[in-house]
Amino acid sequence: MDNRLLELLVCPLCKGPLTLHRSEGQRELICHADRLAFPVRDDIPVMLENEARAIDAAEMEALNAAR
Repeated sequence: MDNRLLELLVCPLCKGPLTLHRSEGQRELICHADRLAFPVRDDIPVMLENEARAIDAAEMEALNAAR
């Protein structure tokens, strides 16, 4: 994903910053404030609340440690 695009994108709920996370061939944009992971499909971020995956506290802690 282009870094310029990543700098422009914000969480659709809280308008906070997003970070790109890659794992197991899957890419997601993470909102740390709302604990949501928005999928990236075919290089297109899906910024819909109903498509986002909730992140539990243990996974969020692991993501924060990996940053």
